[in-house]
Amino acid sequence: MYKINEKSNRIIPLAEKSFKELKFKEKNHLQEWLAHAPEALGEDLLIIQKEFDGFDDTKERLDLLALDKDGNLVIIENKLDDSGRDVIWQALKYAGYCANLSKNQIVEIYQSFLDKEQKKTDEPIDAKESIVEFMEAGDFDEIMLNKGQSQRTMFVAAKFRKEVTNTALWLIGHGIPCQCFKVTPFVSSEELFLNVEQIIPTPESAEFMIGMAAKEAEEKATGNEVKKRFSLRFAFWTQLLEVLKNSDCTLFDNISPSKDHWISAGSGVSSIIYSLIFGKRFSRIELYLSRESSEENTFVFDFLEKHKDAIEQSFGETLTWDPLIGKKSCRIYFKIDIDGYEQQNWKKIIEWFSKYVPKFEKAFKKPLQEVKEQLKEHVSTSISED
Repeated sequence: MYKINEKSNRIIPLAEKSFKELKFKEKNHLQEWLAHAPEALGEDLLIIQKEFDGFDDTKERLDLLALDKDGNLVIIENKLDDSGRDVIWQALKYAGYCANLSKNQIVEIYQSFLDKEQKKTDEPIDAKESIVEFMEAGDFDEIMLNKGQSQRTMFVAAKFRKEVTNTALWLIGHGIPCQCFKVTPFVSSEELFLNVEQIIPTPESAEFMIGMAAKEAEEKATGNEVKKRFSLRFAFWTQLLEVLKNSDCTLFDNISPSKDHWISAGSGVSSIIYSLIFGKRFSRIELYLSRESSEENTFVFDFLEKHKDAIEQSFGETLTWDPLIGKKSCRIYFKIDIDGYEQQNWKKIIEWFSKYVPKFEKAFKKPLQEVKEQLKEHVSTSISED
């Protein structure tokens, strides 16, 4: 590391030191530095405990425990001038211990940490609120923490032994996320500096290495999940379409069950369709404007929006009018927030569709007939002007 001297237009080497020379300690110094500035490790981390020892039948304790932005637990092991031979084995044990921590246990661990810190600041902080803010979530209930085998490990030291770096690379190659950070203290006059450098995987290759290692496992897991969802959606659409065929609504009479999360039917206007959406978080009825020209979609959307009050009065509910700014298409929809992949909710969702699909079609039937004629004139005028 060099210091730039602007006056002389030269660079001056800084004196590299060891932690031992500077009389720095692992717990009192390096651990504290990272606990209060975890961003030095290259990403946003939320430190939730120091010297965590909440493991059954063992007195071992890990240096720092953190959460990343995806809700994964991050085990951070610090060593000073030498990584030692057993640091990876030690961290993997801790990761195994932490794999069983539940969402509530993580909150308790973090709250305990905050309560200790509060004694220094006199500012009470609620663990749940802090996690919600850190993860930029709307509500604590929608956050998932410590999912499956998602635990990560970070190793911090001034020097890494070959057996440690080789093992770290092997773990990454087998889809187990770990990182090695080299920390080096420097001295310039009376000023002290700390350089933190990720050496494994290098920042340039990190995404590629981790992505390739995870690719096969991800594809297998995704394939199984997709098949499961295909089967689930097909079963739901089969039930719903049967119910709709026995109702006054004929819109979907000739539509077959689908493995997709949506089914659609024509509205009588080219490229303007009625769609039913069935998903994990919500189900939706929508009128989707997907004509070839974005200008035509905007024309239809604006025309219908002028009749918004009459349409919503006929429908009996407030609709969401979404022009999809920046995109070619537009949509108007009505939705229910409910977990569609819980089959116990299907009865309620099917009843909801059965109630509102006929009303939705009826509310838009006359306005769509009117806009169809208006659209013909509009397109004809546009062609003439061109």
